[in-house]
Amino acid sequence: MPIGRRILELRRPRRRLAAMVAAVAMVLGTAADAQIVQARESVRYAAGARHTLDIYRPAKRGAPVIVFIYGGSWQNGDKSTYSFLGRALAQRGYLTIIPNYRVYPQVRYPAFLEDAAKAVRWARDNAARLGGDANNIYLAGHSAGAYNAAMLAYDPRWLRAVGLSQRQIAGFIGLAGPYDFLPLRDETLAAIFGGANRPETQPITYASRRAPPSLLLAGALDTTVEPSNSTRLAAALRAAGNQVTLRRYAAVGHVTILGGFGTPVELLAPVRDDIDAFIAATRR
Repeated sequence: MPIGRRILELRRPRRRLAAMVAAVAMVLGTAADAQIVQARESVRYAAGARHTLDIYRPAKRGAPVIVFIYGGSWQNGDKSTYSFLGRALAQRGYLTIIPNYRVYPQVRYPAFLEDAAKAVRWARDNAARLGGDANNIYLAGHSAGAYNAAMLAYDPRWLRAVGLSQRQIAGFIGLAGPYDFLPLRDETLAAIFGGANRPETQPITYASRRAPPSLLLAGALDTTVEPSNSTRLAAALRAAGNQVTLRRYAAVGHVTILGGFGTPVELLAPVRDDIDAFIAATRR
């Protein structure tokens, strides 16, 4: 397959993708349980209108912390759409934090990475008072959000800028992420990333021995971000001596993989079970 088709996010109408995510969220929201101590919305983690986050607390204390970054082609998205996911993870015993972040055209690379790093700093500083374990922070994301989380996990610059290091991250969890998608053939993506062929913008470039353990989840039917992005990243991480788990679900695509957070789709894509197993194996 031609290299230019490695990422196809902008070849589908962005409104259609947003509508699909919203539909999944509606289904999951109706199925959600209420086994949560507290859900808090729009807590500020830095100055600025987009610098707020939502918090989903489980009943138990000392919970692993998951900072989940949503996707949207680095151009759109809102944390409120993913309340179903925050609740689904809190029900499994994870303190879940979902931040908003700035997007194009307000900002370009690397501003969304800087925002994500600030949210992780806030999560570490506040985990204990929220009932979480600051020594077990996991970075997670879907689609463009998986890219953001992967860059924080693998490229030390972004966490270092907020006084953290890769050693303080217990693991990375990526769903349907674009990790190796050059050259860029879409003009908007090229504008976002400051050029069509900049290897320093790619998570796979930083697949070194310093990487935290990784769980890479992809749908074989994904025609938005090719699942081979996850396959190539897994191979690069393993070659560098890192711990990697790769799961490729045969019957789901780019958005329907989110159905693995609490709908019947979980039978086809056991996302939460795979996250449970990964955290159990890597928790400190």
